[in-house]
Amino acid sequence: MTQFYGKTKICYGPYALETLESFPASHAFVVTDPFMVKSGFADQAVSHLKRKGIGFSIFSGVEPDPTLQAVVEATGHFLRSKADMILALGGGSAIDMAKAISYFGHKAARDRKAMLVAIPTTSGTGSEVTSIAVITDKVNAVKIPLNDELLIPDAAILDARFTRTVPPHVTASTGMDVLTHAVEAYTSRHSNVFTAIYAERAIRNVFTYLHRAYEQGDDMVARDNMLIGSCMAGLAFTNSGLGITHSMAHSLGGQFHIPHGLANAVLLPIVIDFNSFDAGVKYREIAEMAGLPAATVEEGTRNLVAAVRDLNASLGIPARVRELKVDEGEYRRNLDAMATNALEDICTQSNPRMPSHDDIVSLFERVW
Repeated sequence: MTQFYGKTKICYGPYALETLESFPASHAFVVTDPFMVKSGFADQAVSHLKRKGIGFSIFSGVEPDPTLQAVVEATGHFLRSKADMILALGGGSAIDMAKAISYFGHKAARDRKAMLVAIPTTSGTGSEVTSIAVITDKVNAVKIPLNDELLIPDAAILDARFTRTVPPHVTASTGMDVLTHAVEAYTSRHSNVFTAIYAERAIRNVFTYLHRAYEQGDDMVARDNMLIGSCMAGLAFTNSGLGITHSMAHSLGGQFHIPHGLANAVLLPIVIDFNSFDAGVKYREIAEMAGLPAATVEEGTRNLVAAVRDLNASLGIPARVRELKVDEGEYRRNLDAMATNALEDICTQSNPRMPSHDDIVSLFERVW
């Protein structure tokens, strides 16, 4: 049986933030980071809670790549707040942390389940509509993707004004995360007609609007379309699964603290090449979506790899791991462990070609 599941109420457009006033809540636990508070963005969201008379507590301790320890601490604050809404405001780290708080909070107090609302401030993870949250295990230096329907937010508010001040390098890496989500969802062994529709739109949006958003941060048409593309890619991959670009990025990022979108961007071209025998027909279709010559499967795949590399270069993203200030000796010493972690990653299960441990090691060596 094939199925497509979409739980999240998606609110988007200029007045989407006002939707906060319509949710049946008495107290909101706001999960965000220090910049959102300092910049006044948190106040923009909280003002709507105040207008409706909804009480709130703010947890602003979110850091990049939230750890298990931080989630445990924040979950304690949430349970003590007695909140019936969790409001995530921020990028993937804030939303993933809020999802983990919601999940573990429900496990600890099964008599209540707080409504989970996500407001993304970057166009990248699609976490506002997915069943996945990525938490870092610092002890074992690995990123752990959690996957459960309890992690899917009840509502997502897409307001591109929150993404306007995102710096160019973050716009670049998060935008390439969108492309990786969409490409891997489209080529996943669990892809279906519904996931393909969302993935295709996301792919078209990235090739049309990402460089515009990178070059002109105030281009709100580009920002809006990247935010929508990110959400659509999220809807696609939460139903289809991903692939080994993500498996390897989780392992590489966990070991060397490389931002997730950046790791994906560097890895994507070699993974497309690796999967080309099994997914070549779909790569040709993706090449056509991007307006590339694709008279044959081989031509389409070859031009897609080149286009991804060219897009990376235009965004200031390096082609090799060695350019990310990673020590070569440490990198090579960790090849076996990184390959093992990637092979065991949940994303590997839906890759179009099943890799061996040696395959993953070889790919890590190629991308060095």
